[in-house]
Amino acid sequence: MSTRDLVILGTASAVPTRVRNHNGYLLRWDGHGILFDPGEGTQRQMLHAGVSANDITCLCLTHFHGDHCLGVPGVVQRIARDGVAHPVRAVFPASGSEYWRRLRHAAVFADTDVIDEEPIAGAEVRIGLPGAPFTLTARRLSHPVESYGYRLEEPDGLTMLPDRLAAHGVAGPLVGTLQREGSVVAPNGRTVTLEECSVPRPGQKAAFVMDSRLCDAVAPLAAGADLLVIESTFLGADARLAEEYGHLTAAQAGGVAAEAGVRRLVLTHFSERYPAADQRRFAEEAATVFGGDIVVARDLDRVPVPPRRRVVPASTAGAGPA
Repeated sequence: MSTRDLVILGTASAVPTRVRNHNGYLLRWDGHGILFDPGEGTQRQMLHAGVSANDITCLCLTHFHGDHCLGVPGVVQRIARDGVAHPVRAVFPASGSEYWRRLRHAAVFADTDVIDEEPIAGAEVRIGLPGAPFTLTARRLSHPVESYGYRLEEPDGLTMLPDRLAAHGVAGPLVGTLQREGSVVAPNGRTVTLEECSVPRPGQKAAFVMDSRLCDAVAPLAAGADLLVIESTFLGADARLAEEYGHLTAAQAGGVAAEAGVRRLVLTHFSERYPAADQRRFAEEAATVFGGDIVVARDLDRVPVPPRRRVVPASTAGAGPA
């Protein structure tokens, strides 16, 4: 059974609180684990969440503010100590390469050679992840330091329809031939096409937008996402501060989700200025513009990617063999 969920390791912004650790988000996707923005304390939060260094196949940093990267030394050293054998791709803004080197080698330890570094630059970058069942794209956001958002996208596919296959007499090895070649000759001599026995299966999508004011890159990152993880550092009353410091309000995050057709919205990266009692206000403000599913992130929560959209096949009338 494949797992597609978000393990939330921290939800604070610049300053952690008693109930919020610095950032950290592990997106688990069919055996792959993308760790976004490990802030201070991420290694310990992973223990509390029941995930390990072996779950990480990719480490993505949006930018080099401390709440998004000070956990890198602990995570890298844990990868080494636990003997992780598979490659771990490390993606980060090339403009911060010197900070990466300092974090990567922050202390003396028995190093590992599985970390595969990929510094990125430019407005849009396709991340190389050989063998992954999805593409990963980064887009540059708008923040006082260079920052990137990330989009994971599974290719579209097809769902085979057993009743249609049976009606056409296509079974056993013929099904595989039909999938590979797009058509097959059925036992009755009729040529059956793939379109007659399947419906489109939209690929699932997830997006991660952290530390940015509204900008042109946000919409294409979020477009049609089944799961959007997005910062909502401020409430609407502090919109001026959000703009000044390069952040979003909860209502702005909700607006992004509404315009992008998002299915599940995860709000996170909350300023320490708001007490725990204000948590519901983030959801309430987002809900004024977004009518979909809203999750106000809490440390150590697990948020599933919504089930795949079902495409309803056209009427089966006349679908049998001619």
